[in-house]
Amino acid sequence: MTTPAQGPDGPLDPVAPIEPQTGGVPTARPSVPTPVAAPADGRPSAAGGHSITVRDLHAYYGDVHAIRGVSIDYAPNQVTGMIGPSGCGKSTVLRCLNRMHEEIVGARATGTVLLDDADIYAKEVDVVAVRRAVGMVFQKPNPFPTMSIFDNVAAGVKLAGAKKGDTKELVEKSLRGAGLWDEVKDRLDEPGIGLSGGQQQRLCIARTIAVEPEVILMDEPCSALDPIATLKIEELIHELKTEFTIIIVTHNMQQAARVADSTGFFLLGELIEFDSTETIFTNPGDSRTEEYVSGKFG
Repeated sequence: MTTPAQGPDGPLDPVAPIEPQTGGVPTARPSVPTPVAAPADGRPSAAGGHSITVRDLHAYYGDVHAIRGVSIDYAPNQVTGMIGPSGCGKSTVLRCLNRMHEEIVGARATGTVLLDDADIYAKEVDVVAVRRAVGMVFQKPNPFPTMSIFDNVAAGVKLAGAKKGDTKELVEKSLRGAGLWDEVKDRLDEPGIGLSGGQQQRLCIARTIAVEPEVILMDEPCSALDPIATLKIEELIHELKTEFTIIIVTHNMQQAARVADSTGFFLLGELIEFDSTETIFTNPGDSRTEEYVSGKFG
């Protein structure tokens, strides 16, 4: 018996490999090895935020063709939601946006992913720089278990070579940005894993924003949280989009309706429809979208 191939979204049905079409795909290349130079103040303004442009994205797990020709524009300083049933490929697309997909043995991606005007898959691009510019918040809170609250937030900052005085300032700023400072300011030396689930997730968000990314990816960030903690994360997302471009994968239709400015519906590895969130939920243009958001399947 053959075991079905596995991807981040669950089991995938094997299909014959399909050669990606390269004709007509933009081939922009950055002039420097870093994908996008950081602004002078380290943070984009709302008027000059950062976008991600995806054209003809195909993703594979070995011979399994998981993502098929996805093209989508993620607008700066907005929240873009990605919805669809389990196994539809939305988490795979998310991981292609900061090149985490290729960390899976046998996985690869083709097509074009631009951070502003720079191709993050260009040969000369530093993958570490890509992942610093496009941060990730995972489904389950993952604070470093042996580190204090302070050290959890400071970990990435220290790797970037920040001075001690700067680190203290950045940790406080990041915890404030994650809405956590007032709750933890008197116990920064205590273990991060001693916080509640919702606090741990906000700690992970603080750790992400401490390195001053340009885009934040969120893979079902509230799926392991209770309703009160979920509400706090959603309120935080609204606040963070004034400084960051945010892309969120969620199975929660109500959450997508509450937090996303635009929403894409994925099915069987394809982007079926992408529009304003209001349109997707009230007047979708594809019958499959209507059936999904109305609960007829999924």
